Amino acid sequence: MVPARRADPRARVGSNGAQLVELGRLLDAGTVRVAIDSTFPLADARAAHERAARGHIQGKIVLTVA
Repeated sequence: MVPARRADPRARVGSNGAQLVELGRLLDAGTVRVAIDSTFPLADARAAHERAARGHIQGKIVLTVA
C-alpha cells in the first residue's frame, strides 16, 4: 500500500468520469465509507458554520435539502 500524502491546498481537482464511477461502486459496496460529524437542514447553515468553527470535527458536516 502506498503511504498517504498530504494534498497541496492550492491544487485543483477535476472530475474524472471513470474515477467517479469507481468511487460510486466502492461507496455502494461499503468498501469506502464517509464519516459524518453532523447533519443540518439547509435553513440551519449558520449553525453548521458555527459547528465547523468550534473545530475537532470527526467527519463531514452535511447540509440537507428537503
